[in-house]
Amino acid sequence: MPAIAVPAFALTWWLGCYLVGRDPTRALLWRAGAALVAYAIAVAAWSLAPGSGIAQLLICVPALCWAGVSVGLLPPEVPEHRQVNRGWPVLALVFLVLAAALPGVGKLVALAPLAGGMALLLRYRDQARPSSLPSALTAAAILYTLGLVVMLGPIDLGPPIVVLAAIGIDLLLMGYLVAVADAVDLGERLLPDLRRSLLAAVLAVLLCGGPAALTMLAAPGLGAVRVLQFVLLAAVLSAVGLAGQLRAGLDQLAFGSDDRLRQNRSVLLRAADALPRRRGRHQMPVLDAEEFRRLTRRALDDFGDVGRLLRNPLAELPAVDRRLAARGPGAADQPLVRAAELRAVLGEHVARLRPAGGFDTTEEWRFFNALYYCGVMGLRPYQRGPQPEGLDRDARRAVDWFRRYVPRRSMHRWQAEGAAMVAAQLWRDLIATDPRWLTGAGAATRRQPVR
Repeated sequence: MPAIAVPAFALTWWLGCYLVGRDPTRALLWRAGAALVAYAIAVAAWSLAPGSGIAQLLICVPALCWAGVSVGLLPPEVPEHRQVNRGWPVLALVFLVLAAALPGVGKLVALAPLAGGMALLLRYRDQARPSSLPSALTAAAILYTLGLVVMLGPIDLGPPIVVLAAIGIDLLLMGYLVAVADAVDLGERLLPDLRRSLLAAVLAVLLCGGPAALTMLAAPGLGAVRVLQFVLLAAVLSAVGLAGQLRAGLDQLAFGSDDRLRQNRSVLLRAADALPRRRGRHQMPVLDAEEFRRLTRRALDDFGDVGRLLRNPLAELPAVDRRLAARGPGAADQPLVRAAELRAVLGEHVARLRPAGGFDTTEEWRFFNALYYCGVMGLRPYQRGPQPEGLDRDARRAVDWFRRYVPRRSMHRWQAEGAAMVAAQLWRDLIATDPRWLTGAGAATRRQPVR
């Protein structure tokens, strides 16, 4: 059994951590990661106490998490998107309690939220990105359901650990599909970064998983030994999947008193991590106007993050290339310089939204104020505590105005509308200077695959 349980545990734990590590701010990745980690814990529990109630319950938890993934993949413009995303945690908790209370096959009630989420995703499959995602996820969900029925029902198709491993393969496939969806949404490449992390995970499994499996086989009756081996594997694979976050945490501990060194290292490490996820230049002209607008909004949201800006396809804009050419030979090959020039281009177009005259809070100023002060300058007016030192009088007035008179939701709406204006400016400049983009402008349904 350890020969199957150890690789199943290790690979699903790694992929769960990898998904979270891709972008810890995205709830969708947390849900998918939770599903994979829950399965890994279920494998450990099953190896300790095969067929126990807690092991049966844990193997049902991924279904509840994948229900959250399915509703998280709904397009934001779908009417049900906000309601189901808010209601999913409560519904998942209710069905988790039901699954815990019911014996054996009754625990399959945990599949109900997954069925509902997949039904919603299929209903709006024409708006999903990529378009094949709903069908692929549904097929994987059906296979997972069949495996769960075999595990908990009266059907005997062989040793339960083999069926458990088959469920793990299915969940790994679902995790990969979520990674694809995340990469497409961000306009990034997936395979180079995923391949690097997978190679590290395989090496970790060979170096640590092999001895762990042999230790379990040598001490079959000692449950504490098995628990320690699984904990060791979890620690090692967490370090692989969350490598970027681990480095940042170590820097915080090692260089806590040297802010400048820590910040410089953070910028360089983020840029290094961003390079495998950048799209190739030849893929840029396939973007259509809607995707271009979405990427512009994301770039403005990430204005202060060099790594995120470098991963954004807009870093390959002709306007950025012109600024790099003006810097002289070799500038175009420096990733940090490219990210800085993208930031400069975005800042210039935000500045075009500024009305004439001094600072004001009238209606015509709201888009500029929301983008410039809360985006370009990076101020957080709704956070408690002091603002950064050295703010000029206009910035202090803007912070006070947002806090007193502008609800957070209104500020976000103004940012979205202002970002659409900036995107329109960039798009007009783009198609005027580079005719290749006219092809992308007329191909609203075409999407470039993630590679």
